[in-house]
Amino acid sequence: MPHSHFPLRRLAACLAFVCALPALAENRDLKPENLADLSIEELANIPVMSVSKRPERLQDAAAAVFVITADDIRRSGAATLPEVLRLAPNLHVARINGYSYSISARGLNQSGNSYSNKLLVLVDGRSVYTPLFSGVFWDAQEVMLEDVERIEVISGPGGVLWGLNAVNGVINITTRAAHDTQGSMAVLQAATDGATASFRQGGTTANGVAWRAFGKTTWREDSELASGAPVNDSYRRTLVGARADWERGADRVSLIGNAYRGRFDQPAPGEIAAPGVPATLGRVRSDGINLTARWEHALDNGGSLLAQAYFDHTLRRAEPLFGERLTTTDLQFQHTLAPVGAHRIVWGANYRHSRDRVDNSPTVAFLPARTTQQWASLFAQDEIALMQDWYLTLGSRVEYNEYTGAEWLPSARLSWRLSPQHTLWAAASRTVRAPSRLDVDAFLPGRPPFLLRGGPQVRGEVAQVFELGYRGNPVAPLSYSVTLFHHDYDYLRTTETNPAGFITFDSLMEGRASGIEAWGSWQAAQRWRLSAGWTAMHQKLDLKPGSTDTGAIRVAKRDPAHTFQLRSVYGIDDRRDVELTLRKVAGKSFPDVRSYTALDARFGWRIRPGLELSLTGENLTGGHGEYGTILYRAEIERRLGAKLIWEY
Repeated sequence: MPHSHFPLRRLAACLAFVCALPALAENRDLKPENLADLSIEELANIPVMSVSKRPERLQDAAAAVFVITADDIRRSGAATLPEVLRLAPNLHVARINGYSYSISARGLNQSGNSYSNKLLVLVDGRSVYTPLFSGVFWDAQEVMLEDVERIEVISGPGGVLWGLNAVNGVINITTRAAHDTQGSMAVLQAATDGATASFRQGGTTANGVAWRAFGKTTWREDSELASGAPVNDSYRRTLVGARADWERGADRVSLIGNAYRGRFDQPAPGEIAAPGVPATLGRVRSDGINLTARWEHALDNGGSLLAQAYFDHTLRRAEPLFGERLTTTDLQFQHTLAPVGAHRIVWGANYRHSRDRVDNSPTVAFLPARTTQQWASLFAQDEIALMQDWYLTLGSRVEYNEYTGAEWLPSARLSWRLSPQHTLWAAASRTVRAPSRLDVDAFLPGRPPFLLRGGPQVRGEVAQVFELGYRGNPVAPLSYSVTLFHHDYDYLRTTETNPAGFITFDSLMEGRASGIEAWGSWQAAQRWRLSAGWTAMHQKLDLKPGSTDTGAIRVAKRDPAHTFQLRSVYGIDDRRDVELTLRKVAGKSFPDVRSYTALDARFGWRIRPGLELSLTGENLTGGHGEYGTILYRAEIERRLGAKLIWEY
């Protein structure tokens, strides 16, 4: 690869640094708990929060939920959040270039001119989707991976508890409390295409407030097209932040703040693909700051109260196409009642306000350029013990948005806990993706006469979802989960041409998606664990009468028909371990993305307590493309790297 000598020098420097550190490290163990040492049965008891907004055993959760643990993240060797999400077998993670990804669950990985927009993502309770296109700018979602406690990935609807846009899945990222990250940590990671350096310092004040401060910087070089030409997608990104936690009797309080700055070269065809895009594209500027405050209070009768508020300000500028300043304020309240007879009720309310200002260009415009939006919702959910081992969960949310008014999001889930090791469940839900500014306010070109004139008639995209699942631990070394699903979609977005010759967005497509998701783990030996995951899906989409968008079906079906992954974790001894991950993804016909197989490997060595070195190899089977037309998509090349974690 061009310029590869530069990161190789970083890699050599990192390895040299390793040799000097053992004498400095203190004699104590790394803090991340080694979940690989837990039995399969113990892993089934890991508490999850995303399914019912209260702690429950993973084994009992009536949803297709996969948990990525802190130790999974450490063993993966991943340097970015999207690469960590490849560990979830119920997600499709497609890398577009050096920093852009399209991540989805259960299909519809693209709709028109936007990437996956039916997946809700939360970081410590803060929603990170943008109302510009109802999706996620993944290059802006930087976290200190060593501080992540777990990532709960739900495939399927989560509208009752999480609201609009949780149509095909929810990703809930939770970082560790400050009292679990005391002391100091330094992390150096270098590879053949770039490097990452991060630090963390934690402590406790005299009055019992636990805190940590952290920082991370990442730089990557250009990737390449299949032709060998550079993609122009190098970047530099920096994150700093702090967290504080304290407890006073029945009260727990958390404060979390982050600030980030990113500079990304902008590859063709640009952030927004449109006619008349200039040949020369400037850099993408992505900056932001956010602050989250959370209060929890345990009630004497076994219930609890929760209140959360966050402020989020982002700036994104993609020269010369557009710039956006978005300021969001969000307030949440939740009351979990004490059990009353056979009922366990949780209810809550949410209010969000945003101010959005877009700097338009001659190429693209959002009109009006300045707007304010409000979302307000009220939800309730009741888990009813019908009889021994049978539970019925009924819930509903009513949520208001500026474009379609009030939307109703009901759900019913029935769970049969055959035994502590076996759970059978079924669910029926209605969920909605509300229109975004891209759906309604986009105009091309940016000045009259307009060829594209927004979509004032766009409706919310509706999904009726039916699921049947089983989760079991039939014998001590084996556990697995299987889910069958069927989604009925209506009012999917289309691009229509009217008799006058101009284009508008509309909602004239419907369709179905049916499939299966399965994953499991097998403790093959005391030090050897195998995990596997498989998904298969069939989509059928149809245009409604009156639609002229003959290409909509091909554009929307950018999803592999099946995926497979196999992971092997082997502990050579108490200090050394080896992990191998094999991924197989089926090809897609539009645009032509061939099927590929990728093999990743990691060797980890705890040199001494407090000091760990790992060597990684990614895509050892060779380069491949994952998303988009071959003219612009990056080839995901072989990548070698090393990572050092030093705690003291």
